Amino acid sequence: MAGSPERSAGPSPSHLAGGGDRGVRGRPQWLRVARALRSPLTRGARISEACAMLATLATLVRVAALRRTGRLSRRGGGRGLWTGRPQSDTDSVKPLEGVRILDLTRVLAGPFATMNLGDLGAEVIKVERPGAGDDTRTWGPPFVGTESTYFLSVNRNKKSIAVNIKDPKGVKIIKELAAVCDVFVENYVPGKLSAMGLGYEDIDVIAPHMVYCSITGYGQTGPLSQRAGYDAVASAISGLMHITGPEDGDPVRPGVAMTDLATGLYAYGAIMAGLIQRYKTGKGLFIDCNLLSSQVACLTHIAANYLIGQEEARRWGTAHGSIVPYQAFKTKDGYLVVGAGNNQQFATVCKILNLPELIDDSKYRTNRLRVQNRKELIKILSTRFEEEMTSKWLHLFEGSGVPYGPINNMKNVFAEPQVSHNGLVMEMKHPTVGKISVPENLAWRSLTLGSSLRNTAKEVCETSRILNTCREKVITIANLSQTKPGPAVRYSELKMSEANPPPLLGQHTTHILKEVLRYDDRAITELLSAGVVTQHEVE
Repeated sequence: MAGSPERSAGPSPSHLAGGGDRGVRGRPQWLRVARALRSPLTRGARISEACAMLATLATLVRVAALRRTGRLSRRGGGRGLWTGRPQSDTDSVKPLEGVRILDLTRVLAGPFATMNLGDLGAEVIKVERPGAGDDTRTWGPPFVGTESTYFLSVNRNKKSIAVNIKDPKGVKIIKELAAVCDVFVENYVPGKLSAMGLGYEDIDVIAPHMVYCSITGYGQTGPLSQRAGYDAVASAISGLMHITGPEDGDPVRPGVAMTDLATGLYAYGAIMAGLIQRYKTGKGLFIDCNLLSSQVACLTHIAANYLIGQEEARRWGTAHGSIVPYQAFKTKDGYLVVGAGNNQQFATVCKILNLPELIDDSKYRTNRLRVQNRKELIKILSTRFEEEMTSKWLHLFEGSGVPYGPINNMKNVFAEPQVSHNGLVMEMKHPTVGKISVPENLAWRSLTLGSSLRNTAKEVCETSRILNTCREKVITIANLSQTKPGPAVRYSELKMSEANPPPLLGQHTTHILKEVLRYDDRAITELLSAGVVTQHEVE
C-alpha cells in the first residue's frame, strides 16, 4: 500500500535475551515464551494472555539489546527482569533503563511525572501537537530565545515527536508506538482519547502489557469529571486555598503549583508500582490519578481534624494551628521561621531570646497551654525578634537543636550553602539556547565514591549533619565536595550522569519513526508532507 511504512526485520529468536538467559529449567526465556504461545492457551478463549506473553517477549528483546552492548548483565537466579547486576561498572545502569514511556501529557503534573521517570533511565517519547506543542512552551516571560523557562524546567530527558492525533494516520502512529512501549501516560479530559481510539480500552487490545496512567482534574467519573483541571482550581475545590493565606485575610494560591506537583509524584510512584505489578502478573493495568484526589489526600492531619475532631480548618498565615511557637517572625531586616515542637525546644528558644521567665510561666508550660495563650505569647516573642538583624538570630540559633531558618528570596535560595552543597542545580547544553540551569528533581547521585571514605556509622554521626539517623554498621560516605549536580533524592550505588536537555518541538520525530517504528524514508516523507507529523531540524 502506498505510504505504508516498511520495517526492517527485528532480532532473530537466537538473539533474544542473549540466547542464553535461562530459567529454572535451563530453557532460554524466548523459547519458554514461544512454547507457551503454542500451548492450549492460544487455542482457547483468552487471547489477551498470549498478547501479554508477546509483550514479555518484546521486553526481552530490548533487554537483550542492552546486554549485547554491555549495559546490562544476565540475571542472577531468574528473579526479575531488571534485578541483575551489570557485568562491569556496577553503578552505570539506571533503574528504569530498558523501560519505554509514551507521554501524551502537557503542562505540569504529567510532564513532572515523566521527567522523573526519565531521570531514572526510562526512554520517554513526548507526543506534542505540530506547530504549538506543549502549552507551556509559550508560558512566559521569562523566555530564553524562543523557549520558555517553564517548559525547560520539567521536560529534560525526553524525545519529542510532533504528531497530529486528530488525523487517523496520527492515531495509527500512536497505536504503533504503544505496542512497543511499557507505559502510556496522558492527561486529557476523560473520554477524549477514547473518542480518538486511544483510550485505555483501545490500547489494552493492542498492548495488554501496558501500564496506562490517566491524569485528570477530578477523576474518570462523577459530576466534575468532564471539567478541565488546572492547579489553582483544584487547589480551591480541595480546600488547600482555604487554609492558605493570612490569618485574617483572603485565601491565597500557594506560590508554586503544589497540587500539580503532588499529583505528578503520585503518578510517578503509581507507575513504578504498576511496572512491578505487571512483572508479577504479566498483565498491564489502568491507573487513575487526578488533582482533586491528590490534594485531598495531602490534607492529611488537616482533614483528620475535621473528619475525626469535627474541627473546621482555618488560615494561620505562617503559623501552625496545633504548635506554638511555629511561624515566621519579623526581624530588623527580614523574617525568621522558628519552630518549637516540644517543651525542651521552647525552653531553648526562650533562653536564646533572653526571655527565661517564660519557661516556667504557668501559661506556657505545655504546648496545649501555649496554643491556648497563642496571641499573648507571640506578641512577646515578636517584639524580641524585631530587635535584632536576621544574621544575628541565625548565629544565636546555630547548634541549638531548634528548627529555624530565614525566609529566602530566589537569589538567596541559590546562594544558600546547603543548596550548593546538595547540588540542586543542573546545568545542561540546550541545542538552540546554549547552557541552561534547571532545578534537580528525582534522579540520583553516587553515594559510593571510594573505599578510602569508609567510616563507621558512629563516626558519621559525629562528622556529618546530613546522616543524622545512623546505626552501628560500616557504610560508604559520598565525597560531598564533588561539583556534579545532585538531586532531591539520592540513591547509593548509582552514578550521576549528564542529562539530555528539554527537546525542541518535534526534534526527534524522524528518529522515532525510523528507529523505533522502522518507517522507511518514503513513508516518513509522505507523513511530513501531509502535515501528520513535523520535524524540527537542529543546526
